[in-house]
Amino acid sequence: MLPDNLDLILASKSPRRSQLLTQAGIPYRVGDIDVEEIYPENLLANKVAKYLAELKAAGADDLLTAPNQIVLTADSVVILDDVIYGKPQNRDEAIAIIEKLAGRQHTVITGVCLRSLSKQRSFQGESQVYFKDITRSEIEHYVDTYEPYDKAGAYAIQEWIGLCKIERIEGTYPNIMGLPVELVYEELVKWAEPA
Repeated sequence: MLPDNLDLILASKSPRRSQLLTQAGIPYRVGDIDVEEIYPENLLANKVAKYLAELKAAGADDLLTAPNQIVLTADSVVILDDVIYGKPQNRDEAIAIIEKLAGRQHTVITGVCLRSLSKQRSFQGESQVYFKDITRSEIEHYVDTYEPYDKAGAYAIQEWIGLCKIERIEGTYPNIMGLPVELVYEELVKWAEPA
């Protein structure tokens, strides 16, 4: 079970991460951070999400004022052929990203960092997503209807594209949404255990 005096602070503006914690019955409150999400160019693509989660956690120190408080930060990346596809800047970029993902398998990694005044733990979830072929008109319909400009890889699994154009996944659905909840829960349960 979770520690009784847990004061979990979700340092994320993502409504999806809030929704997942709420659905899992994990008590939390939201804290605000402002961190520039920049990573070294030579960092391997599969290490970027955890690096950015740790970077965000380091920028959330002012949220920690008591020993029982834990800041949770996270970052998700979509990887295809060792290239990271982040949040699209505009309609054309969103369409181009989805065209690259269509008919292919890609990886979604969500890095998570839990940080308190005395310790820090980082981990990541990894899922494989298999897209069906998607026509140009379907892509344009999706982008124009759902405007996925705040989503890594220009899509959300819980929207039309995920419901109609994903053939299968390996790994967990919540991880693709933006938070590997089962790993977060396990780590929070372990948190109070002696090191």
